[in-house]
Amino acid sequence: MKYLIGLLAVLSLLWCGSAALAAVDDPPPGSTIVDVSGDKANGFTIEHYDGTVDYPPTDSEARAECNEYRARVDRVRCRTQVRTWYHDLGMLKFALDYAHTAQ
Repeated sequence: MKYLIGLLAVLSLLWCGSAALAAVDDPPPGSTIVDVSGDKANGFTIEHYDGTVDYPPTDSEARAECNEYRARVDRVRCRTQVRTWYHDLGMLKFALDYAHTAQ
């Protein structure tokens, strides 16, 4: 019985190891973000694995677009989304920089 448990443990480790090696060989999806540079005042540059680059508007441009809403609630909602979006981009930039230096 203990040999059967040991055999099952070895087989499961081999299966998990081969799955992990197979995952390493597969490239990530093309839309995977590989680098973020810039800041909210001057604009961000978002680079993807497939080589495409996005340039979201600067913080002031995005806030100016929010001011075009007529209802105050919509303007506040838009500003909150912009603030959250640029905060998240900054955190993503920090995380990617950390991941690139930790290798």
